[in-house]
Amino acid sequence: MIIIALISLVAGVLCGQFIFDTNTINIFSNVSDYALYILMFAVGISVGTNKQVFRKLKEYHIKIVIIPFGIIVGSIVGGFICSILLKKPLNESLSIASGLGWYSLSGVLLTNLGGAQLGTLAFLSNIMRELFSFLSIPFVAKHFNKYTAIAPAAATSEDTTLPMIMKYTSADVAVMAVINGVICSAFVPVLINFFFNLF
Repeated sequence: MIIIALISLVAGVLCGQFIFDTNTINIFSNVSDYALYILMFAVGISVGTNKQVFRKLKEYHIKIVIIPFGIIVGSIVGGFICSILLKKPLNESLSIASGLGWYSLSGVLLTNLGGAQLGTLAFLSNIMRELFSFLSIPFVAKHFNKYTAIAPAAATSEDTTLPMIMKYTSADVAVMAVINGVICSAFVPVLINFFFNLF
């Protein structure tokens, strides 16, 4: 599955760069939205058939926010460390790290805030996070607690990396992944704007 994902990504980049025109790309963008909806519907059916999931949600209560909180804090700390190691402005590094894997939004937001170079860096950084998630989720799920497999995915745990999380964990972890993705996604624009304008 990882190999297919990598081949698909490379093929998509090549087609977008050299083969397809703007109209064709727009058609694919629209189709990808519907494909995502179908995927979410299928995941919903799978989760809904597991009666234990909703009981566990009632048990978690405040624990539901622990995973996204840890992911957000860890990402910000990573941005701080990268700022020191790469000698980049702290506000830019923290803003990029605040993308939490949502490359399309973080790229656009930071292009508007800091220019095309910063937006491109945010796009590449966050798409690499998503790619790293595809590669690391099977290892993390196997060697650590299954809930830790949500961490590399961050905001993408509700959509693009959700199939990987479901494959290597369980339906109840998938529910937590969706909740985590929703919370992280809600914080992305807030954190990016906050950190960019903080310094």
